[in-house]
Amino acid sequence: MNREGTDTPRGGSPYSEAFKEFIAADWAPYPAEPPARLASVPSATAHRAALSARFPGERLVVPAGGLQRRNNDCDFPYRPHSAFAHLSGLGSDREPDAVLVIEPDGEGVLFFHPRVPRTDPEFYSDPRYGEMWVGARESPAEMSSLCGMRTESIDRLPALLERADAPVRVIREADPAVTALVDGSRGADPRADDELVTAADELRMVKDDWELGQLREACRVSADAFTDVVAHLDRAVAHRRGERLLEGVFGMHARTEGNAVGYDSIVAAGEHANTLHWVRNDGPVRPGDLVLMDAGIELDSLYTADITRTMPVTGAFTDAQRLVHDTVLAAQRAGMAAARPGAGFLDVHRAAVEVLVRAFRDWGILPVSVDEALSTGGGQWRRWMVHGTSHHLGLDVHDCAHARDEQYRRGALAEGMVITVEPGIYLKSSDLLVPEPLRGIGVRIEDDIVITADGCSVLSDRLPRESAAVEAWMGSTARR
Repeated sequence: MNREGTDTPRGGSPYSEAFKEFIAADWAPYPAEPPARLASVPSATAHRAALSARFPGERLVVPAGGLQRRNNDCDFPYRPHSAFAHLSGLGSDREPDAVLVIEPDGEGVLFFHPRVPRTDPEFYSDPRYGEMWVGARESPAEMSSLCGMRTESIDRLPALLERADAPVRVIREADPAVTALVDGSRGADPRADDELVTAADELRMVKDDWELGQLREACRVSADAFTDVVAHLDRAVAHRRGERLLEGVFGMHARTEGNAVGYDSIVAAGEHANTLHWVRNDGPVRPGDLVLMDAGIELDSLYTADITRTMPVTGAFTDAQRLVHDTVLAAQRAGMAAARPGAGFLDVHRAAVEVLVRAFRDWGILPVSVDEALSTGGGQWRRWMVHGTSHHLGLDVHDCAHARDEQYRRGALAEGMVITVEPGIYLKSSDLLVPEPLRGIGVRIEDDIVITADGCSVLSDRLPRESAAVEAWMGSTARR
């Protein structure tokens, strides 16, 4: 595809004057009514005000980022930077190369590439912005109607940044070209920019009511996708790449009910469940095995669910599988019981791990006492539970990653925070310390919770967790 937008298409002859006159004529006018305001606007407006208050009198530059090359002249599907989505309210695949500027007085201004008249060569010759290639773009007035703020052509951004009337900070990682533009006007200031990144991430740690509604909806549609995965288990068993078939079923729901999957889905059957980030998903699905599926749908707003269920392929757990599954569930319940306002973020992890360590002792695989294993000089339990139990969730599956450690890992939980609770047990088939009946079993149970005034509420509660309830759910789901 020609990406230059020149007057000559790649591999073809120059556009004739007759064609240019013909292509510009006899089109219906654009709609006269402005588009409806996005539901995200009140939330995004409040976010901009809060971030501006953190840096009074400063100009904050938040790029959306540009398209990323996949190969040759093909790009990856576009997704804006999460800080841009949070502060602009624009989701899905909007708006490549745009830049949100929060002015020193707190006003938000969106700089973007508006549509051009149909007489402009871009209309027919530019694969990146041309209407004939990517559809009609908004005018400045239409974009203002959508996002509830003033808009300007992206061409005017350099002139704004050259003004020396206020300090400037930029989200450096979002768009190298914009970062270079800022640095050229004020000199590089990575420390100041890092403070902006940190503040933007910490602003996302407590979700407002609109954001919580988006996360509930993401969990709802993800639960429906999991149910359809169960309905396709027989087909997966019959296919040489059954894991990938199940991944495709979930991905279909993600694309029809939302924007995409929120992260690469993990579909791990049998021994693959003991590889924490198994995303190849190219293995068979065999009767008698478990399938660990870690997946979540990202809505058009870009808020995502993150759910894991471990399901018996035949619909019924063996005694050994049930033992491991129920132990993980007990650990998850302990973690959820610890999740309340004022509790430490790590208290959830500690509560879940203690349940697992006591189980490992009871199974005879822990080489030291429970107290020693839980001490800072121990940690032997990590052989069978490698990862943390929780992380923040929102626009990113691992949300707020640039928050300060004292606000995140060493911080306290607060009402409105959304985190995962996802303990697991991973017993590799090659682990000779594990009793033979348990070898090869990997189980994780993951749910998304919001911290409430007196504890927590499970956002992903449409999917069962108890082993008997999982079996009943699977049995009631029509198999195709």
